[in-house]
Amino acid sequence: MPLIDVSIAKGRSPQQLRALISALHQAAENTVDAAPENITVIVREIEHEHWSRTNQTIAERNNSQASA
Repeated sequence: MPLIDVSIAKGRSPQQLRALISALHQAAENTVDAAPENITVIVREIEHEHWSRTNQTIAERNNSQASA
């Protein structure tokens, strides 16, 4: 019973998110032989102000690139 939990920065279209869910679902079916009815996919969209790498948020990085 796979539970696939993905965090992704906000900003993808509904179609992109749907394609991601579908691809993850298919991957679970094909790689671990999971029954489709037993697969759960959770996509968490994270605000750019709440996602940081190297002590800089995505929002800060985007703002600094826009200013350059």
